[in-house]
Amino acid sequence: MWCRRLAWLFKGPCQLNGSTKHRSLWLARDRRTVPAAAARWHHTAPESLKCAWQLHGDHLELRYANTLMRFDFVWLRDHCRSASCYNAKTNQRSLDTASVDLGIKPKAVRVDETTLFLTWPDGHVTRYGLEWLVKNSYEGQKQQVMHPRILWNAEIYRQAQVPSVDCQSFLETDEGLKEFLQNFLLYGIAFVENVTPTKEDTEILAERISLIRETIYGRMWYFTSDFSRGDTAYTKLALDRHTDTTYFQEPCGIQVFHCLKHEGTGGRTLLVDGFYAAEQVLRQAPDQFELLSKVPLKHEYVENVGDCHNHMIGVGPVLNVYPWNNELYLIRYNNYDRAVINTVPYDVVHRWYAAHRTLTAELRRPENELWVKLKPGKALFIDNWRVLHGREAFTGYRQLCGCYLTRDDVLNTARLLGLQA
Repeated sequence: MWCRRLAWLFKGPCQLNGSTKHRSLWLARDRRTVPAAAARWHHTAPESLKCAWQLHGDHLELRYANTLMRFDFVWLRDHCRSASCYNAKTNQRSLDTASVDLGIKPKAVRVDETTLFLTWPDGHVTRYGLEWLVKNSYEGQKQQVMHPRILWNAEIYRQAQVPSVDCQSFLETDEGLKEFLQNFLLYGIAFVENVTPTKEDTEILAERISLIRETIYGRMWYFTSDFSRGDTAYTKLALDRHTDTTYFQEPCGIQVFHCLKHEGTGGRTLLVDGFYAAEQVLRQAPDQFELLSKVPLKHEYVENVGDCHNHMIGVGPVLNVYPWNNELYLIRYNNYDRAVINTVPYDVVHRWYAAHRTLTAELRRPENELWVKLKPGKALFIDNWRVLHGREAFTGYRQLCGCYLTRDDVLNTARLLGLQA
């Protein structure tokens, strides 16, 4: 869904083949000059069009499964999966990449219906399955997404009727855990019901899927309106939508909330799919999407309350995308903690403000707001790299507990259960 080539940040469009198209820096770097006298196409069989290849001066061109791929010769030698080059037991490379001649060329090339064979000048033979090459080529990767998702607004999420998972099933069965993780991966939020409303039981719940990430807020934290920390969150005031720990160099990946007690009114939790909002910006104003993905900003947290003394600074753009397929993987949005913008010139700043306004308008559309009343026994997991959260003002005594989880460990658990993560 994010596979769209974005424009240069500081340059306008260029003319290609008589029409206006945008070229991104990574695409320009990827282009290579093909020799004028290129070799003819070779087919696996005279009548076969399923697979064909031709040799160029510095790379092999291969057409298979409707994908045209180009492989640098050094890349082909470096990724050899023979026993002397790759340890299949540890899934680690044995070949010393620095020992490969940067001018290396295969002495012989052969392709059958399933396999590419390369013979190198020293007689070493490398074999690649054609399906493996499609999966692992640059051309194949840029057509794929790393993390399949379902983008949602409030109505889409309600119509999906995503079920909560019972605490016992979550803790004691792989089926319950897998259902929970599949919901979380697709929607960026997931609920567990019938949790004993204590900090200790919430901790057991969190440790089912990940190591708990200890931060300046501790390992497991209680959350009340006593203003015990230098943060607006520790008040009874409404909080606008935001992601947490934008002032970390790597924002926390997952946040867990569990309301243990509330004796009062208000306090509903607001959830907004930041990726859904960003997708609307990409469709309506791709240049602004690109600006938000390129301009680096500082977020800052300064705290001097009681025994808590912290000064955190995180740097990164609002939207973070993989450069090969422009898939969005992280949104860093927190207007409370955004520091002074001093990393870009004035004319870019003005365009950034316009782009930020466009994204903010999408994030604040009422139809994109999912409101949830947290209650004792119902734990909420939020993908802090994707879903923004906030709350309405409240009265009375309200106590939450929660923690941050390490993203790598959550994804590791999902992959071990057979999920794409």
